[in-house]
Parts: sequence; structure tokens; C-alpha cells
Amino acid sequence: MTDQKNYHLQCTGPAMETVQRHSGAQDITLFGSCFCPFVQRVWIALEYLGIPYKYYEVDPYKKPADLLEVSPKGLVPGLKLHKYTPPRGLNESTVILEYFEDLAASSTKRSLLPTDPYARALVRLQCDHISRSIVPAFYRYLQAQEEGAQIEFGKEFRTSIESLVELFERAEREIVQGGGASGVGEQRALGAGLGLWLDNGDLSLSDVMVGPWIFRACNVLKHYRGFELPTGPKFGAWIDRLFKHPAFKATCSTDELYLDSYERYAQNRPNTSQVANAINSGKPLP
Repeated sequence: MTDQKNYHLQCTGPAMETVQRHSGAQDITLFGSCFCPFVQRVWIALEYLGIPYKYYEVDPYKKPADLLEVSPKGLVPGLKLHKYTPPRGLNESTVILEYFEDLAASSTKRSLLPTDPYARALVRLQCDHISRSIVPAFYRYLQAQEEGAQIEFGKEFRTSIESLVELFERAEREIVQGGGASGVGEQRALGAGLGLWLDNGDLSLSDVMVGPWIFRACNVLKHYRGFELPTGPKFGAWIDRLFKHPAFKATCSTDELYLDSYERYAQNRPNTSQVANAINSGKPLP
């Protein structure tokens, strides 16, 4: 096809403005690519936790030497930690998120997790479901070429989101509603870290983990597969709060960037990415 679209190499919209604000040297350099959801989740965390950083855009298909130094597979995101001599590196988005959480505990004092051990465990169950079910289901659905497979994987993706909602409702029921709160102040204290599912909540680790794929479901999956997210006042309010949150908005590019960059997935072109290859071969995500 001569009119195939290519992936973008630079952020657009609000994300570009954020890159420009974070172009100076810092103790942390985030190696990212503008269309990658794994990058976006750690980028949101940086913005929310208030950790100083420099954003460095790379072409993940060219795998520059600077990226390979911190991410041996050449996958984004990658972190370069300049406070060490010589500098050290970290990769894997979930590991990086844990590192940011620990770093913020001793610096900015912000957190994406509740303080109560049981509540933290419930949020980690949500995150486990996101990694095991929602993320791979998204790619199976987007990469499916046969109509029957698209219908099957579309149902799988919707079911995975509905299961996440059930986990959100469980945390709300067992922590806030079951915690003996007698007033708004107590409810807010109990709900801290449970995320934007609560109407008085703030970002949680689960919101950060799943947000980039929910966002792409609203543009990429809607455009290429006609997908519509589940409806309902509670779900709709959660989506609205998530997409409008300053830390989330600051990492989002315009829809055109995502539609262009994900056409290769929607057409399931050969060697689209290591993630796409893993989905096609039935292997775990890299």
C-alpha cells in the first residue's frame, strides 16, 4: 500500500508542551516514544508525583545506543539515573512505577497507593488484572484481521474492562463503605489512593496503569474497530475525571498521532513491534 501511515516521532498537543517544559538536564532522564502507552503510564506518574525529570524522545524502531544502555531489549520506557557514577539505568514500566513510588516517599511525599495494607493489596489486584487481562486483550483485538476474531476479542476486551470495574467497586465497598466512615472527611481519608473511581479521589496506581489503554480505546479502537466503551454514570464519570486530570492531560497528544501510529497494529503488519510479535505468537508480552 502506498498510502500507509507511519508512526510519529514527536509528541503533539499538550504532550509536546510538557516535553518542552522538561527539556533541561535533571537527575532522571525518561527515554520515551510519543505513541507508546507503556511510556505514558510512567510519564503520568512523574507528572503526578512531582519528580523532576528530562524527557528524551527516541525512535523505538531504531533503538539508539543511549536507550540500549538502560533498556537492553531496546524497549521504552527506559530511565537513566544520572546521580550515580557512572549513571545507572532502569527499564520495564511496572518496575519504574515502583521506583517512582519509593522515590516520592522520601522526596515529594506524594503517593499513588493507599496507606492501609489491605487497601494497597486491593489496588495491586487491580494492577495485576490490568497487566494480565486488559493490556493483552487490547492488542489481540486491535491486531485481529478476521471479522470473527475481531468480534471475539472485542468481547474479551470489554469483559476485561468490566472485570476491572468490579475490582474498583470491591475496593470502594470494602474500604470506604465498609470502613465505618461517618463523614466526608473520613471517607476521603479512607479513599486516598483508591483512585478516580471515587468522585472525591485522585490518581491511583491503577488509574496510571490502565489509563493509556482506555484512552486509546476511545480513539484507536473506536476508529479501527468501531469499539465503544461500556456505558453507565459511574463508569462515564471515572473516564471524565481520568482524561481531565492534569497529570494525564499533560501526557496526551492529538488523536491524529495515535491513529497514524497504530495503523500498523490495526493492519497487523509484519514486525510492527515486539509486543505485536508476542501477541501473534501467543507468547507473554516482552
